[in-house]
Amino acid sequence: MIDHVSIAVSDLDASAVFYDRVLEPLGLSRMVERSGTVGFGKKYPEFWINARPKMSTVEDDTGNHVCLRAPTVEAVTRFYETALAQGGCDDGAPKDRQATVTRYFGAFIRDPDGNKIEAVTFPREKSHA
Repeated sequence: MIDHVSIAVSDLDASAVFYDRVLEPLGLSRMVERSGTVGFGKKYPEFWINARPKMSTVEDDTGNHVCLRAPTVEAVTRFYETALAQGGCDDGAPKDRQATVTRYFGAFIRDPDGNKIEAVTFPREKSHA
């Protein structure tokens, strides 16, 4: 249903490097660079960062976040650890979680501008037969 998402960043160059590293475990890479914007994706740009040099840090209580699919539990953990190593902040360590309909494994980070980004995977439950 959703084709792509965009977030604002105060320093496009620094944020592009941050997301190069953080999105790699999820299989996303830098695909498009234009004046004021960078797009990341697998086959086409799905996640965009847009330069807003005068923006303030995003407040914690906006209720907004972007959730990106990860291929494995390990990829979620690498996303989280890489984000923290690159100057992001913890907003929910990697763990099993209960959503409205199903269980999942996810982690939340805040990028250097305060944008809340989640990585999620839906591991198959082990059979107890």
